[in-house]
Amino acid sequence: MAMNSIVYYIVVGTLKLISFLPLNVLYLLSDALCPLLRRVYRRRVVRENLISAFPEKSEKERREIERKFYRFFCDMWLETIKQFSMSKDEMMRHLVFKGMDPIKSGFDGGKDDAFCYLGHYGNWEWIASLQYWAPGYQCAQIYHSLHNKVMDRLFLNLRNRYGGLSISMKSALRVLINERNKGSKIWLGLISDQLPKWENIHHFTQFLNQDTAVFTGGEQMGKKFDAMMYYMRVLRPRRGYYEVEFIPIAHDDSKNVPDFQITERYMQLLEEDIRRQPELWLWTHKRWARTKQEWEERQKQHETIHT
Repeated sequence: MAMNSIVYYIVVGTLKLISFLPLNVLYLLSDALCPLLRRVYRRRVVRENLISAFPEKSEKERREIERKFYRFFCDMWLETIKQFSMSKDEMMRHLVFKGMDPIKSGFDGGKDDAFCYLGHYGNWEWIASLQYWAPGYQCAQIYHSLHNKVMDRLFLNLRNRYGGLSISMKSALRVLINERNKGSKIWLGLISDQLPKWENIHHFTQFLNQDTAVFTGGEQMGKKFDAMMYYMRVLRPRRGYYEVEFIPIAHDDSKNVPDFQITERYMQLLEEDIRRQPELWLWTHKRWARTKQEWEERQKQHETIHT
């Protein structure tokens, strides 16, 4: 434990020093690091993902997406380091939220919760600054703990610096109920495009040309609370600047939306964004490691054991 704390403070101290560099200098560093990262970090995974997602594209087109992705990937992590020293005014210049009024009106009309889906698309770490744009509400995000305790503590530190709550998936229901009991209006961010564990798979959808296992816990919890359900569309008009627009999925009466329809719509909207600007999605993730065929076989085995 003591060693982890020492390593944490060394890492944070180093990153804070780097963060004081202007963004344009950090982008020069990004340009220098990008070719090396492309050679050594998960290039095979990226290429396999691009082939399966875009079979209609030529090899030349996919390599161009790959090149742009690694350039953005380097940018994003240096932008994340920049968070250690970014002021409120600086962050609000570089990331703008749009389309918030319908959600605020929903809160004024008696709603207690807004669940907002996003993907590993654009700079999702900066989106934790939503609290700056929504004073008077309790902004929060669901997070999955990292195996590396130092990195887990570091990212929690970054995400909490804006005043929002970071809620672990395991304790989400309890924390949200407690916040409701305190009278809080919850504005919750959900990143739900990663690969679920086998025991958390209940539904597959067509996503980027293939059957894809999806998380459905956010939908189930949102319907339980009859929350407003939105998608956060991320645009990057130029380097270092982002716009986030709230797209309604189920503003009213989400509790009566048919099962999986909210999740399906979220994945459709995310795919639209990926197809528009594919380099902004996290292609290094092994998104399709669990297939529908294997899941169905596991379901049959489970049913056989319990009959």
